[in-house]
Amino acid sequence: MIRAAKGFRLKRGKLYRYASDAVDHGRQYAYRDRRAKKRNFRYLWQIRINAAVRSAGLTYSRFMEGLKAAKCSLDRKVLADIAAQDSAGFTELVNVARNALKNKSGAALAKA
Repeated sequence: MIRAAKGFRLKRGKLYRYASDAVDHGRQYAYRDRRAKKRNFRYLWQIRINAAVRSAGLTYSRFMEGLKAAKCSLDRKVLADIAAQDSAGFTELVNVARNALKNKSGAALAKA
């Protein structure tokens, strides 16, 4: 336990009782934050995609619906990277989503 508390300051790095408490708390925070990190990154990617899509005149939810209808299997991490790095490529993805939405609504009208 003392070895795991290496680098902690004052009693937390020297005395077993305090080191044990500090290491236990640290491990609890690490467990919790490994999951929180995934949530935070997904939220960040959604914000980046939404900003890029809105500048192209579409909403995030309609864009994602269009990509799903077009059977485009890019995840949010990749979409956010494309939105930040390659604006021409992202514009092409927006057009793909728009066309898929158009075809989807046309098929729904034909069934009705």
